[in-house]
Amino acid sequence: MSDEAIRREPGLEALTDTTLAVRRLISASQDLTVRTARDMAMNVGDMTAILLLSEHGPMGVVELAGRLGVSSPATTMLVDRLERSGHVERVRDPDDRRRVRVTDTETGRASTRQAWLPAIEEIDAVCRSLSESEQALARDLLDRLTGAMSRAPRR
Repeated sequence: MSDEAIRREPGLEALTDTTLAVRRLISASQDLTVRTARDMAMNVGDMTAILLLSEHGPMGVVELAGRLGVSSPATTMLVDRLERSGHVERVRDPDDRRRVRVTDTETGRASTRQAWLPAIEEIDAVCRSLSESEQALARDLLDRLTGAMSRAPRR
């Protein structure tokens, strides 16, 4: 949806250009996830699960399901797929041997890193082109936006 179309939506008429730029960044991030998943011959849900495990570490199927917003049975099937492809493995929880946690594998991390590397390198080049003061401002803005997104109510 274009910026002009968004500003025609009720309650969104006064959004700042910066807010719309953030929206475009979020949209580009989602598009990049879809393209990267396609390049890795997997679906977006599988890619999102790998990213969650990479970001948050090992977790049980129920927790992963909650973070993905899908049912536990659907997540079990997703984990089965990712385990067969070598991206994740099930391991016993060291604190409670009755629990099984899902973790990414070194093979999975390496293939994911390789798939994301071109985008990461390009983003890094943009960031390096900024002066130190611009980088500090950008970090502050991004940290504050991340906090706002993290605090947003889940419905």
